[in-house]
Amino acid sequence: MRKISMSYMILFVALAFSSFGCAGLLAGKYGSIVPDGSATTAFESFQLDAGLNYYVSGADEYPNALLGMNKDYVLDSTLWKRIDPTPARFRDLVLQMQTRAWQVGQRQYGFAVVDDQGRRIGIWYSILPARTLVVMKGDRHVEVYTPDIDTYLRYENSKD
Repeated sequence: MRKISMSYMILFVALAFSSFGCAGLLAGKYGSIVPDGSATTAFESFQLDAGLNYYVSGADEYPNALLGMNKDYVLDSTLWKRIDPTPARFRDLVLQMQTRAWQVGQRQYGFAVVDDQGRRIGIWYSILPARTLVVMKGDRHVEVYTPDIDTYLRYENSKD
């Protein structure tokens, strides 16, 4: 009986240590996007910020997300398409995204992109359910995952 309880104790300790180890790996340097009224206002009033590089993900006509990244940071991703929009093109992008969201019963929101220290490093514009992951790579390199390719399509039939 004592051998069995000792075996369980060893198993428990081993699992606890491996869990803590995995938690340490998972607790890497992750940033996030947080709802931000000033980001929403910037996009919806078509304000381009000269301190940001702009990127789109998804269709050119109505991107799944629009990202403005601080020029002091390098975006490590081949999935984002860098754009240098004119004010007119930026306005068109935002309006097309809003129209597409409305067609599927959603609306666009602005978010602040923050690093692992909570510092604002960019802005993001998408429908609320669009998901992402912000990974700080070090030396001002950041990877921002693009939202799922079906960001709008999954709501296509749910508007009825």
